[in-house]
Amino acid sequence: MRFMKHAGAAVLAAALLSSSAMAADMTVGFSQIGSESGWRAAETSVTLQEAEERGIDLKFADAQQKQENQIRAIRSFIAQGVDAILLAPVVATGWDQVLEEAQEAEIPVVLLDRMVDSADDLYLTAVGSDLVHEGRVAGEWLVETVGDKECNVVELEGTTGSSPAIDRKNGFAEAIAGHDNIKIVRAQTGDFTRTKGKEVMESFLKAEGGGQDICALYAHNDDMAVGAIQAIKEAGLKPGEDILVVSIDAVPDIFQAMAAGEANATVELTPNMAGPAFDALEKFKADGTMPPKFIQTESKLYTQADDPMAVYEEKKNLGY
Repeated sequence: MRFMKHAGAAVLAAALLSSSAMAADMTVGFSQIGSESGWRAAETSVTLQEAEERGIDLKFADAQQKQENQIRAIRSFIAQGVDAILLAPVVATGWDQVLEEAQEAEIPVVLLDRMVDSADDLYLTAVGSDLVHEGRVAGEWLVETVGDKECNVVELEGTTGSSPAIDRKNGFAEAIAGHDNIKIVRAQTGDFTRTKGKEVMESFLKAEGGGQDICALYAHNDDMAVGAIQAIKEAGLKPGEDILVVSIDAVPDIFQAMAAGEANATVELTPNMAGPAFDALEKFKADGTMPPKFIQTESKLYTQADDPMAVYEEKKNLGY
């Protein structure tokens, strides 16, 4: 692996510099998807904070949810000769060429919170949740909550082709498999945004008897769920009661919704992917220590029983 040549240079450098001094000398490019959700904004905020605390020069590029912008940013980082690149990929496919270019330049790439469909020797490591597990946790909550009751589910999917949309869908489907009383009757992308979540939920409500035929909403992220909650209310129904609401991310606004009884459960995706990523990069730069290919974060289930306003207070200043 070409990264090992880079590691050899790092070993020599380590003899002269402490790890903290190395961190201060590190320049890292960060290609972020955009700001399509509160969680994404928090990830950006926490990454900037982590870099500042460690003395890392972070070069930030907002792709505005377009892969071509991310590829352009990565090539710019390579041209600038950064020490490493953080990439939160907007979709899973189409990365081979630019990752090969980074490898040729001996610049390690760390994936944040999403995976790519590329050979794993093209990136140093990936930091993220088990996205399938997140969907499974949401589905298991619904199975336990509805019991034997007939339950028609509408699903707000994430950005088409993205790893969270694919994996959160698959995990949820795994959890409800074998429970014939629970059926997904409609599924459509809400593109992870609050506005599109509301728009698509409006169409679901119209298609399903004004919402009378819907038992539950499963949203691939909280922002879509918050938009959908507004649509449910405007349709004259009570979200959280007439239609159960379970989603993923655990952003502050969903805890306000839970405190109001308008959402039922959320599965946490921590916004601090950068901490483990920088830890791995600093060790790799210091002495060539190779991290595991996947560094997994925790996926915690929160419900209305978990004092949602207290959790809201803890999270509200994290940049969401």
